[in-house]
Amino acid sequence: MAMLQIPRRLLGDTGMVLSILGMGGSGYGSAYGTFDEKEAIRSLKYALDRGINFIDTAYWYGQGASEHFIGNALKGVPRERYFIATKVARYEKEATRMFDFSAEKVTKSAQESLERLQLDYVDLLQVHDVEFAPSIDVVIESTLPALQRLKERGLCRYIGITGYPLSTLKAIVDKSPLKIDSVLSYCRLTLQDPSLVNEFSYYKAKGIPLINASPVGMGLLTEGGKGIPQWHPASPEIKKAAIDASKYCSEHGVDITRLAINYSASFKEVTTTLVSMITKTMVDSNIEASCLPLTKKEAEVRDYIKRAFFDPLNFKHWEGIELERYRKTIKSANLQ
Repeated sequence: MAMLQIPRRLLGDTGMVLSILGMGGSGYGSAYGTFDEKEAIRSLKYALDRGINFIDTAYWYGQGASEHFIGNALKGVPRERYFIATKVARYEKEATRMFDFSAEKVTKSAQESLERLQLDYVDLLQVHDVEFAPSIDVVIESTLPALQRLKERGLCRYIGITGYPLSTLKAIVDKSPLKIDSVLSYCRLTLQDPSLVNEFSYYKAKGIPLINASPVGMGLLTEGGKGIPQWHPASPEIKKAAIDASKYCSEHGVDITRLAINYSASFKEVTTTLVSMITKTMVDSNIEASCLPLTKKEAEVRDYIKRAFFDPLNFKHWEGIELERYRKTIKSANLQ
């Protein structure tokens, strides 16, 4: 049987034609637990062989571990076989050292990322989690101009922004005099929270392509909720709804993760959807979920869990929770 051909979509006017399923790098930073490095290297190369051609990472993912892993894994792989993105501005686990949106820091950080990745340039350099900046003006007046200068030096081909609150992303797009080549949104095009759908027309009008990350809601939409990490910021109500939905799927012989990835990848308004895949089995199953239509039974179960478990939620997101926690910690540290 012939292997599935992964569809590809153009990322705006960048000329980059990306597979609709991309390799998320957070797993390589052990965000969801430890992993077998040798198997992960094999799975990354296997993903390229299967047609996945976009890799996204960041220093934040394991404080450089993800970038270092990818740099080693891609040794000897022809550069034209993949597009790669990384991020700046989010750094250490300690709150007082977690974010720095200054031009000096992001410039230094980008250069260090290239060293870890063992590359001369990245295709896309993004500002990580823009909502944590002291203000959007800092991003617009300091961070993005620094990225633009890196672009002019040839250290990145394109620049973008990432974040969770959809309103903050739009506010930066509206105010920035510099061209923003892409916007990455995460956990906002899921079975549990499809809010990004409401923004499609806005980004189409702006001519800015969308990258979607974490169709499983950072582990929410996994079997029995086993993939939900302790650090997950979702409310108990959201977590319970996700676990109940997963149990319903299991009782009916349906994989909730397959439903989640299929749902996100089905939107042509999004160029690519990023998922962490650290085994060859995960690569195969996620490609199938992205490319093959659901069975009638799977579609019925998907519609039911949305209607029964997710639609009734008063709040389908955790917007502001992490930001408030971060600001309180910073304020407390400054008072000491």
